[in-house]
Amino acid sequence: MAASPTPLCIGVDVGTGSARAGVFDLHGRLLGSARAPLRTWHLPGGIVEQSSRDIWAACAQAVAGAVAQAGVTASQVTGIAFDATCSLVVAGNDGRQVTISPDGDPERDVIVWMDHRAVAEAARINATGAPLLRHVGGRVSPEMQTPKLLWLKHQLPGSYARAAHFFDLADWLSFRASGSPARSLCTVTCKWSYVRGEGGWNRDHFERIGLADLLADNAARIGNVIVAPGTPVGSGLRPEAARDLGLAPGIAVAASLIDAHAGAVGTLGSRRAEREAASSEQRLAYILGTSACVLASTTQPCFAPGVWGPYDSPLIEGLWLNEGGQSAAGAAIDVLLRSHPCHAEATALAQAAGLPLLSWLERRVMARVGSTSQAAWLAHRVHVLPEYLGNRSPDADPDARAMLAGLALEQDLASLEELYVAGLCGLGYGLASIVDSLRAQGAQFERAIISGGAAHSELARQLLADSTGLRVEVADTAEPVLLGSAMLAAVASGHYADLPAAMAGMSGASSISAPTPPDIAAFHAHKRSGYEAMQALDRQLRAQMAAIGDPGH
Repeated sequence: MAASPTPLCIGVDVGTGSARAGVFDLHGRLLGSARAPLRTWHLPGGIVEQSSRDIWAACAQAVAGAVAQAGVTASQVTGIAFDATCSLVVAGNDGRQVTISPDGDPERDVIVWMDHRAVAEAARINATGAPLLRHVGGRVSPEMQTPKLLWLKHQLPGSYARAAHFFDLADWLSFRASGSPARSLCTVTCKWSYVRGEGGWNRDHFERIGLADLLADNAARIGNVIVAPGTPVGSGLRPEAARDLGLAPGIAVAASLIDAHAGAVGTLGSRRAEREAASSEQRLAYILGTSACVLASTTQPCFAPGVWGPYDSPLIEGLWLNEGGQSAAGAAIDVLLRSHPCHAEATALAQAAGLPLLSWLERRVMARVGSTSQAAWLAHRVHVLPEYLGNRSPDADPDARAMLAGLALEQDLASLEELYVAGLCGLGYGLASIVDSLRAQGAQFERAIISGGAAHSELARQLLADSTGLRVEVADTAEPVLLGSAMLAAVASGHYADLPAAMAGMSGASSISAPTPPDIAAFHAHKRSGYEAMQALDRQLRAQMAAIGDPGH
């Protein structure tokens, strides 16, 4: 009798620039992956928009490519799950697109997470002093959904009125796949001001901020069925969605996660030798992509100023979650390097060597120094405050901006390498500030589990370790975000009882950064004081210029 085909699960990750899919077996082994690009529209005023139609088409392309690369049959796939950026999708009846664009383009129905059109609305919400704000570090961010909804209500009232559903993008994807409007506890808790232990949707809060109408009809437009990540939703994959994705109808569709949170699920279960294993409460996840996200789990709620949360069980039942981050991380490094006169030359040389620019720069940096830790000395005179898109945490200052100090007239490749190292140090000091804010409230962390682009860079991992005082660990899988979503699919399809079981069964071994030499620790302490001085100067300059006004506005 022939053996039954090996059951497989698919994780789909929708980032800022692309949709990716991965096919995994039940041991967490990646069998095949693929990606498809996404269109993005940038308008003046910090407006960034996408199209849900484009996003779904990219998901379909990525899933087909992943299945083909894995060399498996669609009949082996028993479940699928999605994660995505915390972008806002506006849908009409039967899922029709509703424009969110000042241009009125009907294709643009997604306000991207990094869109800052709602800065004024966020300030208005914060000015209410609503008690619920304590769950977001005291200040709501314009990257969250309530400020964006308030903007839409005031600036595009027709679209607001036509909307039958307001979705986090991850929830829209599970809706598109299954037809179920159920929302993930992760998305509504972390981005929508839903507090499970305080009655869920808090009427007093929504009245204070001017969005009480969203609670009509039992909050149908923002979600009245809230389920844990990994819960099977609807009756499985709808036939129409199955045709799009090239999969069998009826397979399990899991309640989703925000992309960074999927990365946390895919990394926090990683383990070295048993004697070095640490619980999820002792480690934090650092997901470094276009932006950076810090996720820390604790057994007791931790109210840290400027750090989002504590959130009640959005990932794992019984664990509280705090979320910090940097609004520009990978994007900040890209902008920083493009500002250097040698960027074009370096890019051409990297392409000729068959390497991405950052990998090529890392090779050159390592050729100049004795160890990854010693590379920090290359940034001895150059200092970078990489807050191009504000400070998400712990300062919760969306108006903060980047600053460079120590630049000279050099325009050679060596100075580009030094600028790169300085930028990585700047990201490290931002991470250290978030960790310090959590530690000040009693949370204790010794390790950071890193995923995203920087996870592949030994230089970035070690500089982050040395600049924060944490040991930085990297999971064995090359695709921890996709793995996190595949774990959800494995739970939804019944292969694991719950998410902790899937994390234990599908996570692999990991490697860890080297201890920080004492002289390097002292070096970073001095550089970090300069980083903080630059932050203070930025605040001072903004205050001075605000005092004289802006004749153009």
